[in-house]
Amino acid sequence: QLQLVESGGGLVQAGGSLRLSCAASGRPFNNFAMGWFRRAPGKEREFVAAVTRAGDFTYYADSVKGRFTISRDNAKNTVALQMNSLKPEDTAVYSCAAQLSGSVYNPRHYTYWGQGTQVTVSS
Repeated sequence: QLQLVESGGGLVQAGGSLRLSCAASGRPFNNFAMGWFRRAPGKEREFVAAVTRAGDFTYYADSVKGRFTISRDNAKNTVALQMNSLKPEDTAVYSCAAQLSGSVYNPRHYTYWGQGTQVTVSS
């Protein structure tokens, strides 16, 4: 089992920034590609960003490209999501997830999930 625990959510005004962090434990972290997903009320879970095992490639949803940055530290078993220029439509529960293989965009290809952290952006 790989345990994932997110932190860093909160309430922020539009245009502000937040940094989410996800701490992993239980299995070798660098075996997994890592992703961030979000779910807004009444909507389906959507892909936000992903990073490969070594951190050499990153992927972003069009809606966050240029505003969000995903990074990982394999020595510390953490993955972070820096969110800048936040908009009210970014309001959602954000979850980190880990996968061994498959499409980084497809939540069904992720095996392990954190509980999620709430991000609320006020206008």
